[in-house]
Amino acid sequence: MNEGTTAQKHRHHYRLDILHWIIIALSVLLIVFISIDTFNGINFLDDGFYMHFQFWVCIVFMADFFIELALAPDKLRYTRNRLLYLLLSIPYLNIISVLGIRLTPEQLFFIRFIPLARGIMAMVIVVGAFSRNRLTSFLSSYIVILAAFIYLGSLIFFYFEQGVNADVNNFGTALWWACMNATTLGCDIYPVTVAGKVLGCILSVGGIIMFPLFTVFITSLIRQYTRTLKTDSGAATQKS
Repeated sequence: MNEGTTAQKHRHHYRLDILHWIIIALSVLLIVFISIDTFNGINFLDDGFYMHFQFWVCIVFMADFFIELALAPDKLRYTRNRLLYLLLSIPYLNIISVLGIRLTPEQLFFIRFIPLARGIMAMVIVVGAFSRNRLTSFLSSYIVILAAFIYLGSLIFFYFEQGVNADVNNFGTALWWACMNATTLGCDIYPVTVAGKVLGCILSVGGIIMFPLFTVFITSLIRQYTRTLKTDSGAATQKS
């Protein structure tokens, strides 16, 4: 009976791992699509291929939510922890397109970050789920959040500063600016738009909050290693 239950659990984990890899692949593709649209200034609501793609991504993400909900031992806790993920998985862009709601270019720019946030959150959850170690899971999720924070900042900075700021002539420059501000090292590129200046403050404050978490992780790792050494040393002493 126990062996059958264990085998069933292994099958569930295997199927979930496959689903998690699919979620990661779809999340990466979402980010790639959104980045290309931002660089080219495309109205993604008029792009039939993208709209169909992101609709089915939403369907897969919602299916993932309900599948894991069915397997979760504490369904209330799972729902509480993943409610935002479910809300982000709703195909808002398709709803806007079907209803024929017309938006300004600025509104369209920020609306496109709904699927980006959906993809990033999915990656954070899935990457964390792959690790059975709580500390490693925390660090993996943290790295994804930090990378997404910087990348999102660079996209917004590039959108507002290109054509206005002579120092921002390509996305690589915007990405460099975002990295330097997030690490609080500073950069020789200065924003000229209000949005760029505000974003610079947000990136710096976010960096001050997020980067010290590396110190927390390293400290916890050292404590864990020291505890393991003491345990092994005590066991060796008892044997002798």
